[in-house]
Amino acid sequence: MNELINVEELFGCKVFTHRKMKERLPKEVYREVMRVREQGGELSLGTADVVAKAMKDWAIENGATHYTHWFQPLTGITAEKHDAFVTHPDEDGRMIMDFSGKELIKGEPDASSFPSGGLRATFEARGYTTWDITSPAFLKEDATGVILCIPTAFCSYKGEALDTKTPLLRSMEAISEQALRIVKLFGNTEATKVTPSVGAEQEYFLVDRQKYLQRKDLIFAGRTLFGAPAPKGQEMDDHYFGTIRERVGAYMKDINIELWKLGVSAKTQHNEAAPAQHELAPIYETANIAADHNQLVMETMKKVAGRHGLTCLLHEKPFAGVNGSGKHDNWSLCTDNGVNMLEPGESPNENIQFLLVLACIMRAVDKHADLLRQSAANVGNDHRLGGNEAPPAIISIFLGEQLEDVVRQLVETGQATHLTEGGKLETGVSTLPDFVKDATDRNRTSPFAFTGNKFEFRSVGASDSIGSPNTTLNAIVAEAFCEAADVLEAAEDFDQAVHDLIKKYMTEHQRIIFNGNGYSQEWVEEAARRGLPNIGSMVGTIETLTTEKSIALFEKFHIFTKAELEARKEVLYDTFSKTINIEALTMIDMTRKQILPAVVKYTKSLADTVIAVREAGADATVQSELLKEVSEKLAETKAALNKLEEAEATAKTMKCPKELAFYYNDTVKVAMEALRAPVDKLEMLVAKEIWPMPSYGDLLFEV
Repeated sequence: MNELINVEELFGCKVFTHRKMKERLPKEVYREVMRVREQGGELSLGTADVVAKAMKDWAIENGATHYTHWFQPLTGITAEKHDAFVTHPDEDGRMIMDFSGKELIKGEPDASSFPSGGLRATFEARGYTTWDITSPAFLKEDATGVILCIPTAFCSYKGEALDTKTPLLRSMEAISEQALRIVKLFGNTEATKVTPSVGAEQEYFLVDRQKYLQRKDLIFAGRTLFGAPAPKGQEMDDHYFGTIRERVGAYMKDINIELWKLGVSAKTQHNEAAPAQHELAPIYETANIAADHNQLVMETMKKVAGRHGLTCLLHEKPFAGVNGSGKHDNWSLCTDNGVNMLEPGESPNENIQFLLVLACIMRAVDKHADLLRQSAANVGNDHRLGGNEAPPAIISIFLGEQLEDVVRQLVETGQATHLTEGGKLETGVSTLPDFVKDATDRNRTSPFAFTGNKFEFRSVGASDSIGSPNTTLNAIVAEAFCEAADVLEAAEDFDQAVHDLIKKYMTEHQRIIFNGNGYSQEWVEEAARRGLPNIGSMVGTIETLTTEKSIALFEKFHIFTKAELEARKEVLYDTFSKTINIEALTMIDMTRKQILPAVVKYTKSLADTVIAVREAGADATVQSELLKEVSEKLAETKAALNKLEEAEATAKTMKCPKELAFYYNDTVKVAMEALRAPVDKLEMLVAKEIWPMPSYGDLLFEV
């Protein structure tokens, strides 16, 4: 029988929330903290000491013995170093538990041990973590005990950003400043801040842990490097939104409980399209808190899976032939007095502020489509983007029939005089109500889709931090807002100027709108005619970071310096090469130590069988043909293995990071696919009891 869960009492119990601060801090200290949170600035050291003591006392009351500055380096995951609250014993030998304001505000991890793209050499170790006062501290509990986690930014000794959070926070300030200029032009003088809100849907796979441990590719690479398709995949569409299996349901229940304790507003759970694939979606939050919480979601998913004898796979494409996993990034802009700038209202054709915001976003996405594509690029996503499961690599905007018609009217005539209505949906069943349909359908093939009062950036990969895509989104829209505000603030006739600017932007950038099938070859050809970039691989996106256009954008709004962008470029090339190198070496190891010995053993068994059958005077044609077929594939496997080893040997002689990354993409990956092909065919030929690892059927359908 399920135990009763009081979600209201449970939610945020491991978080040092506003309410807990208000209860534990003196009024003047609480007011200073809230002022800094809302308006920026620095806490005085005296205030920081008071906050630190209150935070420490709360943490210790809840069993904490250590604290950590919890940060997000360029590894794509989080990092933490635990320090105990203990200090020197007093004169009576009693241990004193202490935590100062200085320790709260600043930490010093080894910056040279994290990816820095050359910003930090081995002998330049110092780096700083600094408290992100806008993201609440929380408690993590695992085998190490209870740890007070303080969300922080991570910078080098010279101040360069070495993480995903610092640029995100910078971009949030940039878009707030420029968006405020827009809303004030339309008479909203009460707003003091505009905040990007984000809801990141998280897709994932669950597999049995014992079977996972028998697959070196899953252990080392996070995806299957070999694997013949199972007799059944997702072609029956019966897993999507299907009944959740008991074992998975128990896991989901625990996930919800753990996330609610951490203040993560996990709301939606369901089976996704592929077998063994699922999704969790939260409620919208401020962008930096959403980024923190998404990291907690991924960490918690992995941790809780172990309790249920499962392993959570977050790779974008853990299994060939079935859907991969993404992370739909739902993004909107809200003023601090409650106005959603992406809310079209009942009559979007008459909502001039909304139309200007829409026109600016069209301009931003069209002008920086390459940069937006780069923000969602990672090694795993190369296997997912463009397949019949995920958006194409071509960036476009879906607006739906209603808004597309509004844009068309404005472009053609300068006026949007009518609005397409949704009409009535008649079910044809007397006991079911008829209701008014939305004016717009949805389009799951679009990478950047308007979905009512927000945009859904569907290209982001499941394993990625949402810091980079939201930093880029904030930056490019801030630039468009800035350019629009410059024009409108200087205009003598505001009404005419805003009308002209909306038409100008929509006319110049209408090519970015596409409401059709993003999976079709026709769209690839049409996009090429429109001049839209189609960057198929991660390595092809990396140079977009340091174009003159990108450097000017990021430096203008103080989000990245040129040096920081150059460093990130080096990190991305290095990450790509190392990831493919690990995959290639894993394939070589599995082939030499597991697959070849198993197949050789099977061929011996077949050969012995052929001899025995013939000696018995029976026809051994079938056995001989099977032996020949297996032997031929075995020879193909060995030849492909030799070529992959040669490609790996060549890679080790290359020094230029960019050249090496492209070599891994264009040569080593091709050799890996050439090795996989005969091995997957062998899996279909070799007896199951001899094949050295669990099959796709075992992994996907036995959870």
